[in-house]
Amino acid sequence: MDEPDAAHQRNGPAAGARMHGQFTDADTGRLTHALTLSDSCLTVQNISSPSPPEHLDLRDCLGSRAHRGEDQGAYLCVYFYPCRRRWMAWGPVRQRDERRFRLALSTDDNDEDANLREAERWARAIRHNSARHPEHTHVVLFSEVRRPCGVMVLVNPQSGRGQAMAFYNGHIQRMFTEADIPHTLFITERQNHARDLVRSADLTQWDALVVLSGDGLLFEVVNGLMDRPDWEKAIQTPLGILPGGSGNALAASVHHYTRASPVWGEDLLTSCGFLLCKGLVSKLDLISIRLSSGARLFSFLSLAWGFVADVDIESEQFRQLGALRFLLSTLLRLASLRVYQGKLAFLPAESERQSASAGFSTADSRLPDHLLVPLEQPVPQDWTLVEEQEFVLVLAMFQSQLDEELLAAPDARADDGLIHLFYVTAGISRTMLLLLFRAMQSGTHLDWGCSHLVYRRARALRLEPLSTAGVMTVDGERVEYGPLQAQVHRGAARLISA
Repeated sequence: MDEPDAAHQRNGPAAGARMHGQFTDADTGRLTHALTLSDSCLTVQNISSPSPPEHLDLRDCLGSRAHRGEDQGAYLCVYFYPCRRRWMAWGPVRQRDERRFRLALSTDDNDEDANLREAERWARAIRHNSARHPEHTHVVLFSEVRRPCGVMVLVNPQSGRGQAMAFYNGHIQRMFTEADIPHTLFITERQNHARDLVRSADLTQWDALVVLSGDGLLFEVVNGLMDRPDWEKAIQTPLGILPGGSGNALAASVHHYTRASPVWGEDLLTSCGFLLCKGLVSKLDLISIRLSSGARLFSFLSLAWGFVADVDIESEQFRQLGALRFLLSTLLRLASLRVYQGKLAFLPAESERQSASAGFSTADSRLPDHLLVPLEQPVPQDWTLVEEQEFVLVLAMFQSQLDEELLAAPDARADDGLIHLFYVTAGISRTMLLLLFRAMQSGTHLDWGCSHLVYRRARALRLEPLSTAGVMTVDGERVEYGPLQAQVHRGAARLISA
């Protein structure tokens, strides 16, 4: 077999190194295969059959390993997750495809490990050639960031329909093993448990923090990192998201950014698991939210008041229904539609303002909100003031998806530095509101031209509810009701994504 260049580097001259070898079918032991490895694919040719060769794209390869079988033979296992069409699926979905080969190498010496060493050489070469190479300079491979430390995996066993542990045992643990990613599982036992864990964790022991849950658990992790004295360094720890909750908005957004067809449920889990193991570490916007009490939160997903927040919180009573809880709660809230009196102001995205003239004076030095002024002061003159009126909802999106099925901000990206601001004014009919949310499933709600729906891109906002009662949520979590303001901090965190 041809030996690849020992000095094979990612951008070096040996990027197209090839290997050739003969293997037998691991299950039957009868069919002989000729394998050819290039920099982009693994070609499998059945020598005993006139069938055309099969070209396996290494971009779909999660990992490879060699091992000794019960028969003492040397085996090569390669794990692929290609996108294939499946019956009743919306579009192609990633499906696991394990290939096992038994080395057919004869040796004249008595070295019993020769075959195993050769199989390991193949496994190393496949892993190397299947590593993704970033096309942009602002992202890096997660495999390049990883150290021997491993990944902290945080699981909320109560999230969604209580399936998170089953997802870990049935999918994620195997994928991490196939990708040779060491990890340690932490099961949360109470609210803010994850926040407390990461606030005190020795982050030098972890390559990344991965959440297998809904968006709420990642909200805890982000704010736990920002609570630390070393927050500036801590928030650079790569974050990963695996869908295990009901909404799974960030996970669905990460999948959306690949431009692949929409997927849901366990197909989304497989997609996000693959992206996590193969993915790139890119930047993630953080949004600083200041409440009237003086409390400060850091968000990555959304801010909601009115209809969306009502549905989110009221659906908690239907948690066992999983994602269907949102549909049921939506129908119930439509039947008794509420409106809320309030004020809204925002700094348009096209504004060239670099800071507020008065500045925001505070003892909190974390990510200074240079675009904001204290709530008791009027907003700067270059802000847009929305007339005081009754709103059905105000929704500020920082990612593309509102949940697995609702593409609220199709043009949003994880690090675009924008607040995608939507609001719906009073007077909209129940039928039109329902139609808009149905259109949101395909991201076409703005195409309806509804005069009650307004969309603006902003860098900061202020929201002042005047109705005495209501619900506000940040990243799906209920927060204190009252005036607040927010500013986006572009690329302040890091996300393992496409």
